[in-house]
Amino acid sequence: MTDSGDPRPNIHEYLAELEDIPGTRIFTAARAQKGYHINQFAMSLMKAENRDLFRADERAYLAGWRLSEEAKDALLRRDYNALLDLGGNVYFLAKLFSTDGIPFAEAVSTMTDMSFPQYREMMLQGGRSPEGNRSIKGGY
Repeated sequence: MTDSGDPRPNIHEYLAELEDIPGTRIFTAARAQKGYHINQFAMSLMKAENRDLFRADERAYLAGWRLSEEAKDALLRRDYNALLDLGGNVYFLAKLFSTDGIPFAEAVSTMTDMSFPQYREMMLQGGRSPEGNRSIKGGY
């Protein structure tokens, strides 16, 4: 029961708890709102003519979107972790991976401290160990 007497759990408190998982960003409604323009830009790359325009002059194409300078910089650098922090959705950002001709798994490997071959091998062996990856504040 919450402090207000409501028997339902506070959704914001519940979602905040998920932020404690190392390397994990849960795509919440708040993140969706924050990253709306990043995700709309990414979805625009579904059209071949937009991909061509973007490839021809990335900075000029981004100027046509309501993006913060931080978001534009992260997009230009392909800093996917920063884009996720800014509300980007990995499945929308996949349009950018594809535009760059990069397979999904290779792009995701850039979000880790591993090379693509190391990441691929780790995934083939069953993924990352849960040890040390369960809680930031709990240290386990």
